[in-house]
Amino acid sequence: QVQLVESGGGLVQPGGSLTLSCAVSGFTDAIGWFRQAPGKEREGVSCISRSDGTRYSTDSVKDRFTISRDAAKNTVTLQMNSLKPEDTAVYYCAALPGDRRMSPGAWCSIATRSRSATWGQGTQVTVSS
Repeated sequence: QVQLVESGGGLVQPGGSLTLSCAVSGFTDAIGWFRQAPGKEREGVSCISRSDGTRYSTDSVKDRFTISRDAAKNTVTLQMNSLKPEDTAVYYCAALPGDRRMSPGAWCSIATRSRSATWGQGTQVTVSS
């Protein structure tokens, strides 16, 4: 059974940085960060394959956010730089449990519709002056 616990959210000024961390227990390959702003659908932000390290990020964050994994600590981190007010949302970590492989791009696209997805509880990120 996979369990995910997010941490690291908070309030930051525009242009600032935050680091989100997802502590992972259990076995999973495809994993990523998703966000949901008020009144909007949940969307994939950045995803990574834990087996080969390939990554995907949506265009709106590609030059600002970096997803990485630490095998020793069993964590997946999202480094967010140059934050904008439109990045304000609840950020969730989500994983595809088990040994099934899926490309990060595919996981970021389908996770919100997948019955197999395991989700964390979410962490609030607010970008405001």
